[in-house]
Amino acid sequence: MSLRKLIGIIHPRTAVVVHDLAMACLAWWIAKTLRYALKPDEVVSFGLLEFPVVLGMQGLMFYWTGLYKGVWRFASLPDLWNILCGAIMGVLAIYLGLFLYHRMEGVPRSVLLIYPVILTALLGAPRLAYRFWKDSRLDLFQTRVARRVLIVGANRAGEALSRDLRHDGRYSVVGFVDDKSNLRGASINGYPVLGRLDQLVELARESAVEMLLIAMPGASTMEMRRVVELCDSTGLPYRTLPRLDDVVAGRAQFNEIKEVAIEDLLGRDAVELDWTAIRETLTGRRVMITGGGGSIGSELCRQVARLGAQSLIIAEQSEYNLYRITSELRADFPELILEGVLVDCGDTVAMRKLFAESKPQVVFHAAAYKHVPMLQGQLRAAFRNNALVTRGMADLSHEFGVECFVLISTDKAVNPTSVMGACKRVAEIYCQNLNAHSDTRFITVRFGNVLDSAGSVVPLFRQQIRDGGPITVTHPEMTRYFMTIPEACQLILQASCLGRGSEIFALDMGEPVKIRDLAEQMIRLAGKKPGSEIPIVYTGLRAGEKLFEELFHALENYSATAHAKIFLAQHREVSWELLQALLSRAVEACASYNEEELRRCVSSLLPSFRWSDAAQPDNVVSIRRVESGESQ
Repeated sequence: MSLRKLIGIIHPRTAVVVHDLAMACLAWWIAKTLRYALKPDEVVSFGLLEFPVVLGMQGLMFYWTGLYKGVWRFASLPDLWNILCGAIMGVLAIYLGLFLYHRMEGVPRSVLLIYPVILTALLGAPRLAYRFWKDSRLDLFQTRVARRVLIVGANRAGEALSRDLRHDGRYSVVGFVDDKSNLRGASINGYPVLGRLDQLVELARESAVEMLLIAMPGASTMEMRRVVELCDSTGLPYRTLPRLDDVVAGRAQFNEIKEVAIEDLLGRDAVELDWTAIRETLTGRRVMITGGGGSIGSELCRQVARLGAQSLIIAEQSEYNLYRITSELRADFPELILEGVLVDCGDTVAMRKLFAESKPQVVFHAAAYKHVPMLQGQLRAAFRNNALVTRGMADLSHEFGVECFVLISTDKAVNPTSVMGACKRVAEIYCQNLNAHSDTRFITVRFGNVLDSAGSVVPLFRQQIRDGGPITVTHPEMTRYFMTIPEACQLILQASCLGRGSEIFALDMGEPVKIRDLAEQMIRLAGKKPGSEIPIVYTGLRAGEKLFEELFHALENYSATAHAKIFLAQHREVSWELLQALLSRAVEACASYNEEELRRCVSSLLPSFRWSDAAQPDNVVSIRRVESGESQ
């Protein structure tokens, strides 16, 4: 057998163990020789079993301290610490072994002090030298084709990123940029901190970099916007590390380089939640989520599963959406009792059977139609699904003793100017007033637009940019509130804990964003120039659309809650008998497809709702109008 084959058979770990034990013997011999060299009149001698005791005790301590779990290729300070611990523990074990063997005869106590120092050097130096050699080889063969990059953020994440990129042939780190004054002139992993963020344009030009990497996963939204604006001004492509929330939630890897998403600029700072209260509400409970395959519903399913619900029932009418979310949850939460039911929530017979069999304790009603322009000419479909189906779900929750029913509503239900908003407002009215006649807690949660939800403006703009434009915006002054899907769902869960029944909770949506600015920012994030490369076309307001949105009606007297991001609106009561009579008429109108009668029912419930507002696309409706005539 050739020497090459023999070496190939030997496991790398075996070679490492042999090396370390040889270094232990050498360290013991050097330590003892040095000790006796200080006193020439004494002669160094070694006992018969002295080296076997040293090898046995030191090898045992190496194994016990986990020294052989490390890889030489990535040797670093933690490995040196393990070596030092192993050497110290080893010398204590050697002392015990030699004391039992021959009462430390011929072994001066000073040898025990010299030995661990020498051993640490003999074990650490080869490891660090090996890593340096491998890194140097990578730099030698890969620097010529690597892309020069500048890291924005000389923090822990930036330092880790620079270490990873050292081994990646695609990138060559030039240095760091950071605003911290104590880092001026400093060097991190051999890369200099070149200057401040406001010098980014000049530094990028002088260092001839080809790309900027933003390593600020803990940055606030305002900080991220500033950094992106500075990166935009350089004209260079830029990428970022994922936010800490996404890493913790498992949606991204820590050092995964990705494009800057619009969510990074429109999201808000992390929301502090009372997870203890949320878990008390959901852990060990039977939970039902309608519309569980949609954007909001599917994220609610994930978070409810993480919080330890006893069982989760998903009611969804889209076969594909139901398949997708149930497959995901079964893979991620195999211990969860999960039931996916393909059902239209308006099918009373099927839903009654589902309630009777599953006996849910908490219901999140997310099933709804939400596309404003499409529903303008679809009054019957909108009213049936958004109002009457909600009524049916609320009645079943009351009948089967559900503890908590959460209606997921919208800011378009405030001063509604669209059919969609009016139908959602009717659903709110019913749940608020049913609460007084039931032991079930009926809670309504309102929020605005959710980033990247199905049918929202963000995926539409993204597709239009991919197609080369133009981007269509209805009005240059139109503004909307935005939040991310996970944040919306977390606040929904928090509101379900705060509610005692009949409340309307509105989520703090932050500052409104101009849709025009959103379009321009998305174009820039795609590496294009607004106007010249991707044109923006203004199409005019569509039927039922507002220029501005609001989360509270002027007469609802909203107030703060125990959570800074959630506000409470005082609900307005309606005669229960009148409400039941009008909804019964609406049911008959839907059954006979009498949209004129259905229109009269909506007008009776919402006297201030103007059908002309909902029908005329060019009529700009101000949300400042007070809905003083609404009989609630």
